[in-house]
Amino acid sequence: MAARPEGTPVWTDAMFTDARGAKTFYADVLGWTFGEEATEFGNYTQAYKDGKAVAAIVPPMPGGDAPPQSAWCLYFASDDVAATAEKIRTAGGTLLMEPMRVGDFGSMCIARDPSGVVFGLWQAGVHEGFELEGEPGSFVWAEVFTREPEKSDAFFTSVFGYRARRMTGDMDYKVFDFGADPLLGRMRMAPEDFPPDVPNHVQVYFAVDNCDLAVDTALSLGGRKAFGPMDSPFGRFATLLDTQGAVFAVIDVRTTVGEMPPME
Repeated sequence: MAARPEGTPVWTDAMFTDARGAKTFYADVLGWTFGEEATEFGNYTQAYKDGKAVAAIVPPMPGGDAPPQSAWCLYFASDDVAATAEKIRTAGGTLLMEPMRVGDFGSMCIARDPSGVVFGLWQAGVHEGFELEGEPGSFVWAEVFTREPEKSDAFFTSVFGYRARRMTGDMDYKVFDFGADPLLGRMRMAPEDFPPDVPNHVQVYFAVDNCDLAVDTALSLGGRKAFGPMDSPFGRFATLLDTQGAVFAVIDVRTTVGEMPPME
């Protein structure tokens, strides 16, 4: 697999107090299967779709504090985690977990942008990240949701060298890229749409064959619906919360309605 350019979404994982329950939920909603627990790495467990790695689930570290709420973390590719960490500090971000090596798999750190958006960095070793993207059951897109878009825009373009383009229309929405294919979206969280207790965050989208069926399955398992399903030029999508409160989105990219909005 060719190395991904720095700043490209490369991996996602989430910590769950009930890892077994999370496996059951995502197996039914996204069709995932799971590998063996890596006991030497806190029972970190990779999820697979059609035999290819797409994400991971991990329980809280023994003796550590459980997260107040589960959340999916998106990791961006880095050629040098320590060097990118310095860029994060320079741009006004905060390191929540200093750069650390994870065996032969690679190196990582966890950071927060100046508006509070949490994300990760991944410098690949033998683990190069997603083995499947854009297909049902795998990562397809992500968006930074923030109440302070100016801070996030300046931060991410500074750290990763993105070009930022605004989508025409009433929404304050930008797309980051390197001059070609879109890599990441940025949505302003309007006060009328997001309660104050919803933090600024990165929302991860997983592709599905049928958005409505995925929503119905999630609800039948005890998940909740936050938004949608809704048709768009990008696909039919919905935002969900799993049974442990982790927010994610599902999208059927093959079912599109309307024309793509121009960028400026």
